[in-house]
Amino acid sequence: MAAVTTSAERNLNRMAIVGVLIVTMIFLAPIYWIASTAFKPRNLSTTVPPTVVFTPEISPFVKLFTKRSQMRQQPTPEEYAAAPWWERIVFDGGEKITRDGKGNVQWSGYPNRFMNSLIVAIISTVLAVGMGTFTAYGFSRFPLKDNDTYLFIILTTRMMPAIVVIIPIFLMFRLAGLAGTYAGIILLYTAFNIPFSVWMIKSFFDELNREVEDAARMDGSSEARVFFKICLPQVTAGLAATFVFGLILTWNEFLFALLLTGVETRTVPVAMARTLGGEIGVDYGLLAAIVTLFLIPIIVVTFLLQNQLLRGVTFGTVRR
Repeated sequence: MAAVTTSAERNLNRMAIVGVLIVTMIFLAPIYWIASTAFKPRNLSTTVPPTVVFTPEISPFVKLFTKRSQMRQQPTPEEYAAAPWWERIVFDGGEKITRDGKGNVQWSGYPNRFMNSLIVAIISTVLAVGMGTFTAYGFSRFPLKDNDTYLFIILTTRMMPAIVVIIPIFLMFRLAGLAGTYAGIILLYTAFNIPFSVWMIKSFFDELNREVEDAARMDGSSEARVFFKICLPQVTAGLAATFVFGLILTWNEFLFALLLTGVETRTVPVAMARTLGGEIGVDYGLLAAIVTLFLIPIIVVTFLLQNQLLRGVTFGTVRR
């Protein structure tokens, strides 16, 4: 029999839907502002109120991938006509492309910074989720005396503010020769993400029905077979959710990357902070272009894992 709803309940549902849409628009507004500013001319990037209708251009992205300096002298008509279209965009903004002694364009280090962020975030998150999975399974299936106390101690290491431990970690990494290396920053991010991964993944293992596992053990299955063939396939959604959240935490991290990365291992958040200022002040269009490209990997990963992410977040909400 279909549920009967009153007009008051229907109106309340409509109001709830409208409220959710309004909140969603409020949260999406900054993302729209960043993405639109990346395609605005510099003189429109900081207008109040924001300019909504404008002719998009890609000058911020051209500036992002090239080294530039303030133009002291206007190019001659011949130089302007002979320049590539993307260099003419820079000329129009009052700057010029920096070239070496042979006349070759000097490209910025942003692609390397972007790849550094990808390498560090993906490897450290995969390691943290992998080690956290085995640890969480052990805590879930083979609990120790005072099991909750040990879990709390592990979780408190992730609650510790980074500013509290950054100095001793920096000194230890410098003595060990890990400062400024890929191994050092990956090791640090892995260590800081393991407590979060253990806490998340253990809750997924706790929700599994253990009768199937017990039946498999009675049939002679080893503990490794039970783990890999029965338990692990059932928590793939939870692993995906943990991976996405861990990736976001690592992708956005700034303080450790600021002090523990070198010139060759610098990540995008650090490089973005170093672009503030310069000869002609803060270029908000350039910053918006950096942020826009920085958002793409997270959006792509979240989109590809959206089904597993939704299942992982809602895992265990419906009891058997």
